[in-house]
Amino acid sequence: MPTYIAFLRAINLGAKRKFPKDAIRAATEAAGGTDVETYINTGNVRLTHPARSVAKVQAVLEQAYAAEAGFEVPTVVFTAPDLAALTARGEELHARHDPAGQHYVSLYADPPPAAAVDAVHALAHAGETVVVDGRAAYVLLDGDIHTSRVMAAKELAALGRGTARTIKVLRTVTQKWC
Repeated sequence: MPTYIAFLRAINLGAKRKFPKDAIRAATEAAGGTDVETYINTGNVRLTHPARSVAKVQAVLEQAYAAEAGFEVPTVVFTAPDLAALTARGEELHARHDPAGQHYVSLYADPPPAAAVDAVHALAHAGETVVVDGRAAYVLLDGDIHTSRVMAAKELAALGRGTARTIKVLRTVTQKWC
């Protein structure tokens, strides 16, 4: 069976969006996932599933997560090889741009629209770089997320509803699960 890595968006933020790891694991298994593992409480899940399509796995997980959590849980799914390639690209960009600050990767269910990609690539803020490649937007900052002009830009938001992870989290998940 194929191995998938799922990234859940907007969970465990505030009092109303709690979705603990044990509940995530139970919902993943209810959706047909096996060999389920989680990493930290931000919604990183490894599973095997008989479905042969990322879209099918994503759909069954979102349905199961909403049923278990009681609220919508947008989920972005990658195969293990695709996540490994995505993380390798992030490491390459990290080494090339060598940000002094933070490096976030926004993950999307579908590739962002070409016009939105062009607009975000045209952003020019000192010390901040955005590279969109496939279903990922790599945001390299010389500062932090709270002072970033790029992170607050409407052009970045126009890429769509994604879920962000640090390159460190992606590196760890890739080493553990890919």
